[in-house]
Amino acid sequence: MNSQFSTLQDFEKMGPALERVYGQKAPRQMERCRQVLAGLEDTYGPAERFALFSAPGRTEIGGNHTDHQHGLVLAGSIDLDILAAVTPNGENVIRVRGDAFPMDAVKLSDLAPREEEKGTSAALIRGVAAWFADHGCALEGFNAYTVSSVLKGSGLSSSAAFEVLLGNILNELFNGGRCTPVELAKIGQYAENVYFGKPSGLLDQMACSVGGMVAMDFADTVSPVVERVNFDFASAGHTLCIIDSGADHADLTGEYAAVTRELRAVCAHFGKNVLREVPEADFWAALPEVRRECGDRAVLRAVHIYSENRRAEGEADALRRGDFAGFLQLVKASGLSSWRYLQNVTPAGYAAHQEVAVALALCETLLGKRGASRVHGGGFAGTVQAFVPMDMLEGFRTEIDRILGEGACHVLTIRPVGGVRLL
Repeated sequence: MNSQFSTLQDFEKMGPALERVYGQKAPRQMERCRQVLAGLEDTYGPAERFALFSAPGRTEIGGNHTDHQHGLVLAGSIDLDILAAVTPNGENVIRVRGDAFPMDAVKLSDLAPREEEKGTSAALIRGVAAWFADHGCALEGFNAYTVSSVLKGSGLSSSAAFEVLLGNILNELFNGGRCTPVELAKIGQYAENVYFGKPSGLLDQMACSVGGMVAMDFADTVSPVVERVNFDFASAGHTLCIIDSGADHADLTGEYAAVTRELRAVCAHFGKNVLREVPEADFWAALPEVRRECGDRAVLRAVHIYSENRRAEGEADALRRGDFAGFLQLVKASGLSSWRYLQNVTPAGYAAHQEVAVALALCETLLGKRGASRVHGGGFAGTVQAFVPMDMLEGFRTEIDRILGEGACHVLTIRPVGGVRLL
């Protein structure tokens, strides 16, 4: 195990590794590495041997809620990440503490799901470790300290980044890197579904784990098709922005679960499990019966999934061909479909608080006929995505921050790699 960890002498030579991951932002990231290592030692004592890991957040660019229906998605890892310093502890326990979070301690001898842990980071630690244990992988205790720039509850998948981070730690330190990025994504999804209690698809974990901008087809969830899409938004004169609406993120699991539950009811009419298995022509032919059985919101959500799959495929194709104007039109259509048919902008019954809707209206007003904006990620609360012309960026960001709060507008770039060991 000793050879799996590094020393302070190695730490001072890690500049090239940081440049491969962070590019021009590498010098600033070196300071974060010093911060996380200091946090490790302040929390657990001197660390003669340690390792550094990073896992990014993600942005969904196309394919809103299509992944859990085995559909198509365009997504990318971003230049916000969770950074961890890890040291062996010689015990049968995993301890993880964050710069803004209390310590979690999970015994490796007790990895069964716990009902009282659902919705907590401890559940994710236990779930990821349990997958490795159940598949005959090596497990050893370690202490970890993390710092994160991924906004929690922002639609940038801080939980998926955490899952991918844990998977990379166990995979690299104790199992010789045997799991691929796709497998690590599935491990994260397992922990989130079974231990954390959130019925998520595989999009978040895949985008965080694989890295770069990727088009993904989940028709076969065991072996999803993942293709890299090489495109620089700056080359088209635009910047990717994520806008925090300021919505309260509490207790929205029911809203997300309702989406999958209603779509499952539509599929059940045809004797299928996911909408990808139901030909669209059959859906329209049976529409009167489906409406009676499932209700109109379920029907409209299915309408969104069918059209959103086509848009996600079209967006990737447009970027490959360099047709950025065509890409923006598809982004706008995606946003309209999510609002009108998927109905994941405002939780049911909310009147006084419709923050995401306000953020969308603000983006549309500021951008006019240029750029594009849409609800981002799961929806209901959280964030809005906007592609902003560079010549409008300063004014756009100033006005967003004035109305929604200082720091509401985040300017991001696509990160070239996913979960990775830095040292």
